[in-house]
Amino acid sequence: MSPILKKKGEKFTLPGKYLLFILTLLCTGLIVVTFNTNFLSAPISAVGGSAIVPLQEGISKAGSWLSTRSEELVQIRSLLQENADLKAQVDELTMENIRLQQDRYELTNLRELYELDSQYDEYHKIGARIIARDSGNWFHSFVINKGSEDGLQIDMNVMAGSGLVGRIVDVGPNWSKVMSIIDDNSNTSGMVLSTSENLVVCGDLELYADGVIRFEKLIDSADRVVEGDKIVTSNISDKYLPGILIGYISTINMDSNNLTKSGLITPAVDFEHLEEVLIITQLKQTVENSG
Repeated sequence: MSPILKKKGEKFTLPGKYLLFILTLLCTGLIVVTFNTNFLSAPISAVGGSAIVPLQEGISKAGSWLSTRSEELVQIRSLLQENADLKAQVDELTMENIRLQQDRYELTNLRELYELDSQYDEYHKIGARIIARDSGNWFHSFVINKGSEDGLQIDMNVMAGSGLVGRIVDVGPNWSKVMSIIDDNSNTSGMVLSTSENLVVCGDLELYADGVIRFEKLIDSADRVVEGDKIVTSNISDKYLPGILIGYISTINMDSNNLTKSGLITPAVDFEHLEEVLIITQLKQTVENSG
């Protein structure tokens, strides 16, 4: 019997040292074959490539998608921040525009008051701001921020825009109430500037919805008064200083008695938009007494 193969019963066995030697020779041969030929590397590479390449492509695509999403998120955050900054800038510019419009409006009002002050430079005047008004669409009765502490008194004349607003009817320490010539309770002695004919200007809030008020008791037998004539405060008025512009005649009608005329006047003041006024600090009686 061979000394290598031993029979044990019906089985053959190989000693371990010979088996190890055979496996060593086999491994060495495979190493030599692998290094000098592609007999085994090609199949292994093919198998590895078919398994690894799709995995690498999947990982690459996933990485590219994540990178793209990350860049988009960065861009979105940047755009959101930029949008917030632009909104803040728009709000700031809007507020600045509103302030500029208010300043321009106030400047226009102040220029009008300055021109009005220059037209009636024979009277001493002080300015005041309207701080409240009675209900309604028009400034027919309102409160200003000057009072007795500023030297104001009842019946002092109030002006704005291009002419007469009304007169003070109540005074407090730091406020005064003004009744305008458009108020239903107002009656003002007026005069046609071109003819010196007297008339009475009557307040009428219902008519002022159309931008006019009434006049009556005009005696004009010579028909010299025409539409467009200026109406000013009369010399015979007991409350108003003479020569202050009230408005312009818009219509003239003969009364039923055929002796007097009445009609409509367009006031020189816009009683829908008032903010600042001028108060003449002289009373009619004071001016007459000083004369």
